[in-house]
Amino acid sequence: MRPTITILAVNTGSSSIKFSLYESGVGEELLFSGNLTRIGGADGRFTVADASGKFIDCRRLETADHEDACRRAFAWIRASGQGVPDAVGHRVVHGGQRHAAPETVSPALLDSLDELIPYAPEHLPQALHAVRYAAWLFPGVFQVACFDTAFHSAMPAVARLYALPEPYRTAGVRRYGFHGLSYEYILSELAASNEPVARRGRLLIAHLGHGASMAAVLDGRSIDTTMGFSPAGGLVMGTRTGDLDPGVILFLQRQGHLSADGLRELVNRRSGMLGVSGRSDDMRDLLEAGARDEASRQAVELFCYQARKHAGALAAALGGLDMLVFTGGIGEHAPEVRQRICSGLEHLGIRLDAGRNQENLPIISHDSSAVSVRVMKSNEELAIVRQTRRLLEAR
Repeated sequence: MRPTITILAVNTGSSSIKFSLYESGVGEELLFSGNLTRIGGADGRFTVADASGKFIDCRRLETADHEDACRRAFAWIRASGQGVPDAVGHRVVHGGQRHAAPETVSPALLDSLDELIPYAPEHLPQALHAVRYAAWLFPGVFQVACFDTAFHSAMPAVARLYALPEPYRTAGVRRYGFHGLSYEYILSELAASNEPVARRGRLLIAHLGHGASMAAVLDGRSIDTTMGFSPAGGLVMGTRTGDLDPGVILFLQRQGHLSADGLRELVNRRSGMLGVSGRSDDMRDLLEAGARDEASRQAVELFCYQARKHAGALAAALGGLDMLVFTGGIGEHAPEVRQRICSGLEHLGIRLDAGRNQENLPIISHDSSAVSVRVMKSNEELAIVRQTRRLLEAR
């Protein structure tokens, strides 16, 4: 029998902190999960729910920055009455070339990740602060860094390559891919339900949320993905541009006199569906406004068009398609978006059942569809818990 232990999963984003506490034994049991959103903004919200989804805490909470948000979130966890966790696992967005598997947190690892901050300046400083704060609050507790890039680390060399001179490639400028914890979780759930495609087959996973990407998985291994060097590449997202001609950046730098920080703000926080619509980065708002507002309609249309185009490209990399899985907030809850993306992919064997799609059923493809199309809820925090447990047992 595996001993039952408590594991805290911490998932830091560029403007949010998610956390979940699990009891891990033969299986995993959620004790509570929380979310602190819009860090640094005037409309932040803090919510915590139990395993049934019932709110334990729900309130508006303004935080000055990630350090303030981290203090607030960990203070709630410490006061929850659950005691000190046996282990803490952290989502770390970027592992660079050095870190292709979960690792025990150590001073040497933190030094290495500090050097990688220029690779992901929107995410890594926040994650590193959370790791260090947890070490201070829970001294001696086993901590694990779980890398979002690790899932894609075995992609074929040609899929990792940028057409740049060798010195830049040697320095680490290459395609890494992200959302790896989400993809790993989806793959593990398919394997647990004895879906053959989890081990042998051509699988396309679409993680569509505020951040959005797709991954082509062949025989259980990532062979390509839409995000590249940073999470800003690939699909159009809530506030991120997605793929952008480098000439646009050079033009804006020259004509708009934008600094590196100004360009980073533009690419990551002011563009995407927010930039096109001028209204919102939330797909729900844009779908509702689309009937009366042309800019909102155009933002949704661009999102779906680019996703459909990338899906076709990844299907080509796979040599065909056996299954398409939609996940993430938009992927799970927006039937109109799923329909728009799949419309035009009939040549790949995709055919949706309109009724199943509208009801958000687990399988939304028509019985005659050659490709199984599914809707699955992802759980990055549970993937973190499982990686942390494996590393703890290996130690």
